[in-house]
Formats: sequence, structure tokens, C-alpha cells
Amino acid sequence: MAIHKVLLPLTSVSSARSVVATGLQIARRHSAHLLALHVRTDVRDVAPLAGEGLSGAMIEEMMTATEQTGRSEANALKVLFETMCADADVKITLPDFHGPHAPSTNKIAASAQFESIIGREEELVAGEARVSDLIIVPHPKSAEEVASTDALHAVLFDSGRPALIAPVEEPTNLGTRIAVAWNGTAESSAAVASSLPWLIDAHSVRILHSVEYHRQGPPAQKLASYLALHSVAAEVVEFSSVDRSVGAGLLAAATEYGADLLVMGAYSHSRLRQLILGGVTRYVLEHAQLPVLMNR
Repeated sequence: MAIHKVLLPLTSVSSARSVVATGLQIARRHSAHLLALHVRTDVRDVAPLAGEGLSGAMIEEMMTATEQTGRSEANALKVLFETMCADADVKITLPDFHGPHAPSTNKIAASAQFESIIGREEELVAGEARVSDLIIVPHPKSAEEVASTDALHAVLFDSGRPALIAPVEEPTNLGTRIAVAWNGTAESSAAVASSLPWLIDAHSVRILHSVEYHRQGPPAQKLASYLALHSVAAEVVEFSSVDRSVGAGLLAAATEYGADLLVMGAYSHSRLRQLILGGVTRYVLEHAQLPVLMNR
């Protein structure tokens, strides 16, 4: 699958820089269109949250403050986004046409646009994600609020599209050495399918597997044979848990390999179980220092 449209759900300036930098790298490499989407809170949703005991004037004041905060955040994000696009020589414009009648002699240039809309973030992000090829979200620890995690879960559970979790710091390389976490599940298979454009272009690919990580499904060597049909030469390496944590072992193996991208399925166990008991997905989300491409 070619990457022609990349969605960036931006929640705050504090978490946006690495997301935009990652998106610009991908947009330039694939001549893709970058859509930065900021969702402002609908002030009509504030009143029911205010609770009882507040006067009409107090509620109105809260709604006004919410609207002003949203506009201020949107303006700050727009300035940051357009400045970073200018520095990367990516034009703010509508996307070029990639269809069968697009000019074949000239390479289509990357493009970008910023939109700020009002509504419920999870619904709007998931909806826009369904008509995007890739969604880049902030690392859960890169922002002070939980909105970045909400956007990630909206993509993973409600869009059917892959989510790329940007690292806290801006990445210098992306997708040259790829580690694939394989446990035989449908989720990991979906992640591999979404990452095929990356795997084909990568300089090196390593499949990481573990007896403790594997679920019922094809073994890692079967995946290597499948990737070979796509001209991807992948080595298969087994990893071990670190301090009884499969997630820690996986990240240690990816780091030892020098990976600049980790590809994995998300939540092969239920999200509730991982929230209560922990799990590989949760551990990686909380501790990964490299970009992670997830699918479910």
C-alpha cells in the first residue's frame, strides 16, 4: 500500500513538534499529503460537566474560557506546523492528484494543510483516519494531558488503520533498520501488512520472536518466507524477557539491533486486561524510545 495521505492529530504544542517532524520525513519520502488536524472542544459539552450548584453566569464563563483556550491552542499549533513545513520546504496547499491522469514526468511534491474543527476528538480523529493511509500520534509521555493517548486508541480501535507513535524526541532516521515483533496473531499480521512499504525500502529487517510472546499462529520463520516473496530479506532472532517482562525484552532486542522503527500488533489481549495486569502493548507504549508502528 502506497502512502499518499498522512494524518497528524495534534492535541497540544507540547507534544506536536516530534509528531510534525516525523510526519514531514514521511511526507517528503513518499510525496504524500500531510493533514494536521486539531479538534477543539465543543463548548456545549462543557455545561453538563460543570455539575450542579453553578449559576448560569459561571457556566457561561467556563464555556467562554474553553472556547478561548481552544482558539489559542489552534493558533499556536498552526504557527508551529506552518513554520516547520516551511523549514522542510513542504508547501501548505491542497494535495496534488495521485490518480491515473496525474503527470508522469514530474514527481508529485509533498504537500500539507492544517485544519482546526470543533467536536469530539475521538470520533473526528477516527473518522478522518479511515480515509488516511497512516496516522502519526504523539508518544503518550510527550504531553501533559491524556488527549494523545485518546487519539491513539481512537485510531487503533475505531479506524482499522495503522498508528505510528512518534518518539518523544524528533527522530533522525526512520525506517532504515526495522524490527518486526511477531507473535503469530491477526494483529501482528495486520501490522506487517501496513508496514510493507517500509519493509521493502528498509536497509535491514529483523523479525523478533519469543516463546513467551507467541500466541497461536504461524511461527516467525513462516513470516520470513512470506516477506521473501515481497523481496524483503529478514533475519529471524529470538529474544528473551528482561526482569520477567516480555515488553522490556522486546525493546532491549530492538535497541540491541539498532532499530529506528518497531512494527508490532497492538492489544492481542483485551485493552482492559492490559490496563489492569499490564502487557506488551502497554509496556511498549510507556517505555519505547523509538518510533513504533502499531496496528490492530
